[in-house]
Amino acid sequence: MRANAKFVLVVGLMVAAASPAVAQRTPVIPEGQRASATLTPGIKAAGELVFASGQLGGRDSTIEGQTRVALESTKKVFEAAGTTMANAVKCTVYLTDVKDFSAMNSVYSTFWPTSPPARTTVVVAALVTPTAKVEITCVAAMPAK
Repeated sequence: MRANAKFVLVVGLMVAAASPAVAQRTPVIPEGQRASATLTPGIKAAGELVFASGQLGGRDSTIEGQTRVALESTKKVFEAAGTTMANAVKCTVYLTDVKDFSAMNSVYSTFWPTSPPARTTVVVAALVTPTAKVEITCVAAMPAK
């Protein structure tokens, strides 16, 4: 079998295996948050993973405050779904200024003092809100039953 055909076969099998998970999507909406026509605060997929939408840092003007607010909002999504920050497996942090990395990291590390999730940090030109300095998305596993 040619390499391209093997790749197509593997991708096809992955899509087929993932199809039941798509059918089992459950919106997660913590108290004090709401869904809109284009955004749900979180999605529980197949009862195994919780995907928190990108959380902005609110109205605080500092990177430390915005990071704390974004992660507190993420925590609320996870708790509403029945999991915790300790079960986070992957986060992506979007910063508008690379100079904010150290300050963001100092707050970020308080949420995971040991065994932090895998993380990617990306510097972007802008976020959806002009005053936003950080946006954070995370994925968590559901606790073992």
